[in-house]
Amino acid sequence: MRHKIQGLEAWRDSGLPFAHEAGAAAGQRGGRLFKSRELWVGGVGARDAFAPAYAAPAALSVAQALSPEPMRLRRARRKDWRQRAHELRYDLVPALRDTDWVPDLAIDIGSGRWFRGMATMLGLASAALLFWPSFDAVEAAPTVRVDDRVRDEFRSQMIMPLALGGDSGRRMGATAAVVPLASAPERPTVQLVATLGQGDSFGRMLQRAGVAGADAARIESLVAAAVPLAEIQPGTRFDITLGRRAAPSQPRPLDDLAFRARFDLDLAVERRAGALALVRKPIRVDDTPLRIRGIVGSSLYRSARAAGAPAAAIQHYLRTLDQHLNLELDVAASDEFDIVVGFKRAASGETEVGELLYAGVARDGKPRAQLLKWGDAKDGGGQFYEASGVGRRQAGLGAPVFGRITSGFGMRRHPILGYARMHSGVDFAAPWGTPIYATSDGVVNYAGWRGGHGNYVRLSHGGGIGSGYGHMSRIAVAHGARVRRGQVIGYVGSTGLSTGAHLHYEMYRNGRAVNPGSVRFVTTAQLEGAELAAFKARLAALRGLEPGAALAPLAAPRVAAAPVREIDRVDRSS
Repeated sequence: MRHKIQGLEAWRDSGLPFAHEAGAAAGQRGGRLFKSRELWVGGVGARDAFAPAYAAPAALSVAQALSPEPMRLRRARRKDWRQRAHELRYDLVPALRDTDWVPDLAIDIGSGRWFRGMATMLGLASAALLFWPSFDAVEAAPTVRVDDRVRDEFRSQMIMPLALGGDSGRRMGATAAVVPLASAPERPTVQLVATLGQGDSFGRMLQRAGVAGADAARIESLVAAAVPLAEIQPGTRFDITLGRRAAPSQPRPLDDLAFRARFDLDLAVERRAGALALVRKPIRVDDTPLRIRGIVGSSLYRSARAAGAPAAAIQHYLRTLDQHLNLELDVAASDEFDIVVGFKRAASGETEVGELLYAGVARDGKPRAQLLKWGDAKDGGGQFYEASGVGRRQAGLGAPVFGRITSGFGMRRHPILGYARMHSGVDFAAPWGTPIYATSDGVVNYAGWRGGHGNYVRLSHGGGIGSGYGHMSRIAVAHGARVRRGQVIGYVGSTGLSTGAHLHYEMYRNGRAVNPGSVRFVTTAQLEGAELAAFKARLAALRGLEPGAALAPLAAPRVAAAPVREIDRVDRSS
C-alpha cells in the first residue's frame, strides 16, 4: 500500500491525467494504463452510472509505480521549451529583418525612426572606436635578457659618428690621460660652390663666399680684362677653393676659382708663387645652324615639336608666317615646314639654341614662303624679308598708346574753335607722360612743333603710307631716324589746340588723311645692290644645310704628328 501511494504521488507530480481522464484515450489506442473497478453502491452488484468520476478508484501496481516513464516525460517537457524557443527565434528574426535600422537621417528628423537610426550610427561608431588599433611600436623580445651592463657592452662595440659625443666605444671615450685642446684644428682647405644671382655683383658674390676683400678686388680686375663682368649670366656657378688662413681672425686666402665665363670660354684664377693669375681655357664651339624639316600634318606646332624644334623657335616661326600668309587657308596638311635656328655645340658636350633665322613652307617641292632674318642690332635685331628682298609687316591700327578712344575719324564740332570741321585722326585719352609707340616700322620725316598739333612726329612707312602723332609733351626721336614698330617716339601731353592730355593719331595714304582702321599692311623695306646680293647668298647657304647635321657629335681636333728624327729611325732599324 505504501508503494502504491508513493507511485500516485510521483504520477501526480508528473502532471499526467488519472485513469478516468486517460482511460478513454488509452482504450482507443488498444490498451489500458489502469485497471478500472466497478463501483457498487450499497453492496449491490449493479453499476452506478451516475456516480461522480472522482469517486471511481484506481489501482496502480508496484511495477507501474516504479516505471521510469515520469523521467522521460520530464525530458519531453524540456524538449517542449526548446521547441518554443526555436519557434520564438523564427518569429523574432523576420521582425528584426523587416525593421529599418539605418534610416536616412535627413528625413523625419525628431521622429522615433530617426532616433533609432541615430542610435544605430552611434553604436557602430562606438564599436569602431573600441576596435581602433594602436600604433605603438612593437618590440620583439630579445633572445637573452638585456640589462644595463649588457647594453653598455653592446654600445662599446658599435660604430657611431663622433659628432654624437664620441662616447659610443671604449677606445673613443675620453679618459684622464686625454688633454683637452685649446682650440680645434681647422681644415687646411675649404671647397664650396657660389652662384651669381639676378642683380648681384661679381665682387659681392665673392665676399659672401668668404673671399678676402683684397683677393676679391684682384679677381674682379683679372676677370674683367678677359670678359666684361656684365656679360656673365645670372646663375653662373663658381667653384671656389679657400686655403689655410694665418690666424682665426683672418679670412682664408683664395687658392683656386673656376667658372664658365662664356659658352666658348672657361676661366680660372689660380694662386702661383703667392700671387693670383688668370688662366684662359678656350672651348672649341661649332656654330652651324640647325635645320629642321617635316610634314605639317594635322597640327603644325605638334609636328614641329615632334621633329625636335624648340618651343620658342616654333612660336617665333608661326608669328613670322602669320605676317605673310594665312595659316588657316594658305598652309595645307601635306605641306612641308622648314625651320632654321641658330645653334651652338661645344666640345665639352653643351649645346645652345639661338633665335629663328629662316622660316619656310613648301608644297610639292616648290617654296610657298621663304623668309630670312636680315639686319643688325642697330636695326632692332633685324627683320624677316622675302626671297625677293622685300620685307612686309602687318601694321593695323593697334594702339599707339595705352588709353581709350575719345574721338573718331570724321566730321565733328571742334571743342575749342566751336564749329564743325573734319577730324582727320583718332584721339586717345591717356595720362600725362604716357609713352607713345610707333605703329609700324618707318623713318621720321618730321619731328617738332606744328601749329595746332603742338609737338608733332610724322613717320613714313614706305609705299605712300605715313602716320602722325600730335599734342606730345615731349618728342623722343629726331628727324631722319629709323624707328621700329613698338619703339617709343614720344610722350602724351596737351600741347597745341588741346583741352587735355591726349594723343591725336592719324594716318596718310599718298599724302591724304585716311581712317587709321583701314590700313592693314605696310611694305617696310626693299633690299638693293650689294646688300641684296649678300642677302641671297645667306639664303642659299641656309637652304643648303642638311637637316639635323648640327646634331652630329663634334669631332675632336686633329693633332699634327710630330716629325720623326733621323736618330729615331736609326734606333728602330738597329
